[in-house]
Amino acid sequence: MNINEPSTAMGFNLPGLRPSNRRITHRSSSRPDSPKANRLPFLDWLPDHARNHFVAMSGEFTGTFLFLFFAFAGTQVANTKAPGAVVSSAPDPAALLYISLSFGFSLAVNAWVFFRISGGLFNPAVGALPWSRGGFLTVAQILGGIASAGIVDVLFPGPLNVRTALLPGCSISQGLFIEMFLSAQLVFTIFMLAAEKHKGTFIAPVGIGLSLFVAELTGRRLHRFGAQRTLTDKNRRLLHRGLCQSRP
Repeated sequence: MNINEPSTAMGFNLPGLRPSNRRITHRSSSRPDSPKANRLPFLDWLPDHARNHFVAMSGEFTGTFLFLFFAFAGTQVANTKAPGAVVSSAPDPAALLYISLSFGFSLAVNAWVFFRISGGLFNPAVGALPWSRGGFLTVAQILGGIASAGIVDVLFPGPLNVRTALLPGCSISQGLFIEMFLSAQLVFTIFMLAAEKHKGTFIAPVGIGLSLFVAELTGRRLHRFGAQRTLTDKNRRLLHRGLCQSRP
């Protein structure tokens, strides 16, 4: 880890190079000559509020991208079947656990990394923010989600298979209330562990990740079963068509 104080014009020190004793003089006298002020010297011409918005948006975009990239990648791997494999209509507990762990651990790691930069929100429904900051972060989160889905679609074989569907027999109103309770559990955990400051706030991302893991484990059976049922019906139609064509 590079722990040397940034002292060059670029705002960082390369490993193996001796840091210079020369200090950076900023154009704005309101910023003290400290390591915190030297982190982004190329944005020194921006006002403080614009600079802070840029840093928060960059952190939120990067954090949302990484969170959803690993979550989508795990889901894609779990849902990808080997060629010729028979798709069962019954839920696969191993795949459900794999997907839930991908979402929970990805959120825990990335929220822990980015919570000091942008708050590690990754969701427009989370956070008590001013309107301006909330709007900027919402745009960054949406762009990060789109970018992560696009990268997963390009890198992993097969069509992107991370969409959710209701289980046949589950009405829209039932799905609505299931999502409501699961989302309430996650948001309540965030408010109690992260928004309410206490001695254990620094490990709040662990509890938040576990909360998402429990929610995914509870609700994923509904979604995965719906996706598998769709694939099974399609395979059944293709098999029936092939048998009919093979008859003399």
